[in-house]
Amino acid sequence: MSDSAYARAGVDIEAGDAAVELMKAHVARTKRPEVLGGIGGFAGLFDASKLAAYRHPLLATSTDGVGTKVAIARAMGVHNTIGWDLVGMLVDDLVVCGAEPLFLTDYIACGHVVPERIAAVVEGIADACVSAGCALLGGETAEHPGLMEPDEYDIAGATTGVVEADELLGPDRVQPGDVALAMASSGLHSNGYSLVRHVLLNEGGLSLDATIPQLGRTLGEELLEPTHVYAGQVMKLLDRVSVHAMSHITGGGLAANLVRVVPQGMRVDVDRATWRPAGIFELVQATGDISQADIEATLNMGVGMVALLPPDQVDAAQRVLDELGLNSWACGQVSATPGQPATVELSGSHPLS
Repeated sequence: MSDSAYARAGVDIEAGDAAVELMKAHVARTKRPEVLGGIGGFAGLFDASKLAAYRHPLLATSTDGVGTKVAIARAMGVHNTIGWDLVGMLVDDLVVCGAEPLFLTDYIACGHVVPERIAAVVEGIADACVSAGCALLGGETAEHPGLMEPDEYDIAGATTGVVEADELLGPDRVQPGDVALAMASSGLHSNGYSLVRHVLLNEGGLSLDATIPQLGRTLGEELLEPTHVYAGQVMKLLDRVSVHAMSHITGGGLAANLVRVVPQGMRVDVDRATWRPAGIFELVQATGDISQADIEATLNMGVGMVALLPPDQVDAAQRVLDELGLNSWACGQVSATPGQPATVELSGSHPLS
């Protein structure tokens, strides 16, 4: 570390510069034709003339972070997957309204810049951006000595997308008889980790390096499983199938997120018997003796995305998703409830092993 006044205060400028050099190749992989310039400017530039091809473009934006799943990445010493969780939380909130993700910016705060660790985080972000088809347009790495411990870091970001006004998905398109098509999650994704860590590590006394037979791997590997990024697959789905609305199942669980795209005077009845949640959900629920209502209000329970679409589009939608390697199934249906608030009801029981 150089012996500058800033360095003596705990901020290593040279380490920050080294981190930028290491991440340049990762960022370059995400470049779209509309991106102008490269890393090093005060702002990222995106050629908005692309929007001229739209009849009535609407910009969509989303901001989010990863939350306490970062603690698992730190404990495991694995930092090149947590970026998938960030990107998934961002771009999949755009595609549910039909918007194509255009670009993303990230923010990494840490107690001390370790260039290789920062570059690994950006590697994961870049990999996920490539999957989603959006550019990593810029970002910031900030060192906060005294506020964060040297090995601590947190990540957040924001993303922007575009959709034609007359192709905007949402509650106004939903009709009685529409089918709820569930898309499988890759695991816990990036929600509920405060509960999961408390139940499994504190109350359950499990260690991250413990092999859990029902998971087929160590607990740490399971908890660090990256969030599935649906954006690329969903945009292909929307090109080929008529969809009325979509819901990204994040914090709050299936019912609380799905009801956000259900109009007044309608309800969605979801049948738990149509799928079995992965072992991690069963492990958390059993270890913590958590009620069905409580766990469903916190975790995605194996469903990461839901599309509401006409019945005659379901088979085609499943064929498209199957071609794209994404498991899907009809889990429920929309019905009319005149004069009643929008509701989502889960009934039945998940299949047993």
